[in-house]
Amino acid sequence: MSGEPLRLMAVHAHPDDESSKGAATTARYAAEGVEVLVVTCTGGERGDVLNPTFAVPEGHEFTTLEAKRAVRRLEMAAAAAALGVQHHWLGFVDSGLPEGDPLPPLPDGCFALLDLEEASAPLVELVRTFRPHVMTTYDPSGGYPHPDHIRCHEVAFEAYHAAGDAQRYVVEGGAEPWEPLKLYYNHGFSIDRLRAAHEAMLGAGLESPFGDWISSRDAREIPEREVTTRIEVADYFAQRDAALVAHASQIDPAGFFFAVPRDIEADVWSTEDFELAESRIDTSTPEDDLFAGVRKES
Repeated sequence: MSGEPLRLMAVHAHPDDESSKGAATTARYAAEGVEVLVVTCTGGERGDVLNPTFAVPEGHEFTTLEAKRAVRRLEMAAAAAALGVQHHWLGFVDSGLPEGDPLPPLPDGCFALLDLEEASAPLVELVRTFRPHVMTTYDPSGGYPHPDHIRCHEVAFEAYHAAGDAQRYVVEGGAEPWEPLKLYYNHGFSIDRLRAAHEAMLGAGLESPFGDWISSRDAREIPEREVTTRIEVADYFAQRDAALVAHASQIDPAGFFFAVPRDIEADVWSTEDFELAESRIDTSTPEDDLFAGVRKES
């Protein structure tokens, strides 16, 4: 591995997830010369418009799955450029988020209904081709119970373990097996982080949008997962924010993601946080680098 550039692969379910979960971290590593590849499992074509000011790009529409997919691809390209990262689509179809009681079935052919090996095969090949030293994805809960987020975890976990096994996912003419060294789970949501921002805003004489939510039963029942690794990223909030805004159909620039003034955010929570799920090399926690233990190997 001597002389090789470090490589990081971040695996996400939909376009925009990469901008709301670990985005400043990928921007930082890319700026520092790490090869960073963001992988998006689905086209996000079942996502609703969540930005009340969204205007469909000229020459496009937002009515069919194909049309929505095309718009989400434009947004994703702009977000990747803002972060300075490479990007790859796995090409699966968004499962949507059915709601109701009884819960309606997922749509035929969607990502979450595919056989695990079918869904994992293209990511296994991509791991063998890109050869990441570190992978990031969601914890087994998906971060929240969206079927695509849960399947994204399963697929990334499978690829982490299978890509180095020459007897599995055999493809004629495919890349040589490759074992990533570390697997991390994103901590995209943290009630402790929201509480810290809430208290800091009140302390600064500002109105906080988080009070009712923090005190709600739903918030109290969300478990905090272990944080093993904190990456200092305050210098990359601007790149993260530009990537968020690039997803114009999904992200309201006056909404939740921008509720905390950036100087307050930098003061009370300047890191993005991760959980070291597995490691094939020696490392000790807590860490301040996803490549802790990897750098001395390279």
